Amino acid sequence: MQSNEIIKCILSRTSVRRFTQAPVSPVQIDTILHAAMSAPTGVNRQPWEYYVIQNKEILKKLAAALPYAKMVANAPVAILVCGDTSRFLDGEDSTLWVQDLSASSENILLAAHALGLGGVWTCIYPHADRMEAAREILSIPNSLVPFNLIPIGQPMTEGNPMKKYTSAKIHTI
Repeated sequence: MQSNEIIKCILSRTSVRRFTQAPVSPVQIDTILHAAMSAPTGVNRQPWEYYVIQNKEILKKLAAALPYAKMVANAPVAILVCGDTSRFLDGEDSTLWVQDLSASSENILLAAHALGLGGVWTCIYPHADRMEAAREILSIPNSLVPFNLIPIGQPMTEGNPMKKYTSAKIHTI
């Protein structure tokens, strides 16, 4: 089973926090965004919006403002994943956008890894102070909810994936 390229990609992905200064090409960014928007989405609402940040000064401001995103300052690019409130569902399904953006974010990380790049998910939502900082630095309208920030670049070192598989967590009925 592990000879399958997709399975290999999933099982070998690691969180990358240190990057070389090698640029991420427009083609790579476009491929990553195509993968992001190929994620499953409830009722096909596609509540995602993306900010692709390559401006070094803005990356440094984000790193300074977000407590767990210091590595963003040294990344060649970062993608801010946002939720578009006009595309959220109502009632009991009103929080499904979080699942949609989570699936999209995982696709970003897997696509980056498949392209020989690395990235790490840094949390913004549901922390009001982090959401406000991202909103202010990037002039994000109130209709968008900053969800996470994913720095992407060429990994400085090769990481070893954590072994997270635990058979004790599987319940067969």
